[in-house]
Amino acid sequence: MRAPTKQQIAAGEVLLSVDDVSLAFGGVKAVSGVSFDIRKGEIRAIIGPNGAGKTSMLNVINGFYQPQRGRITFKGQTRSRMRPYEAALGGIARTFQNVALFKGMTALDNIMAGRSLKMRRGFFWQVLRVGPALSEEMEHRLLVEQIIDFLKIQHIRKIPVGKLPYGLQKRVELGRALAMEPDLLLLDEPMAGMNIEEKEDMCRYILDLNEHFGTTIALIEHDMGVVMDLSNRVLVLDHGVKIADGTPAEVQADRAVIDAYLGVSH
Repeated sequence: MRAPTKQQIAAGEVLLSVDDVSLAFGGVKAVSGVSFDIRKGEIRAIIGPNGAGKTSMLNVINGFYQPQRGRITFKGQTRSRMRPYEAALGGIARTFQNVALFKGMTALDNIMAGRSLKMRRGFFWQVLRVGPALSEEMEHRLLVEQIIDFLKIQHIRKIPVGKLPYGLQKRVELGRALAMEPDLLLLDEPMAGMNIEEKEDMCRYILDLNEHFGTTIALIEHDMGVVMDLSNRVLVLDHGVKIADGTPAEVQADRAVIDAYLGVSH
């Protein structure tokens, strides 16, 4: 499957829409009246200074936070509240700003954990690993091995992830999210803490996922070079408010965006 062209994305199907969402913690407004959409097949960047509400927005999308106002429509279904497991079942997967892996488990087992919602046999059969459960596990393991090959991490598949360098842990976490076969992949600062070579590798994997498999991706990233090279459209938040939304070129030229990043006041 090939990803849609930029022209197709511009006029394309809306996979997810956020309508007037607000989220507050006590008297602190994390997100205030934000609306935007994510179109099928695009790479959608969410940027902004520290404390802008970017991660809070992702947490609302996949149900970690419940907004006080607004609604989200995903694949044609509108909701005001959703739990993380419901988001996962519906086709939303994510990675986290701080790597969230099972550090004592191998890279292979961590990625296999992403298949848990796809397994149909009961816990009893899975423990015994015989008959239908064994056949099912072999089918899931085949897909996981394909992900391992795609991410070029064959050499660390049997190593506990707690012993791996940070860049490889990030790649394993991406693999676990891919194992869920998501309709929408949320990436929270996938390049954070990486050196230049590791960033280049991660950029290539993100582009390959989008271009060759048509995966729709929303990502938070602070590296503006990465954002401008990867994304089809960019949403800019500042203090929980949307201040710009458009193509990378449009956002780069937006006075409000320049002011927010440079701290200029008019």
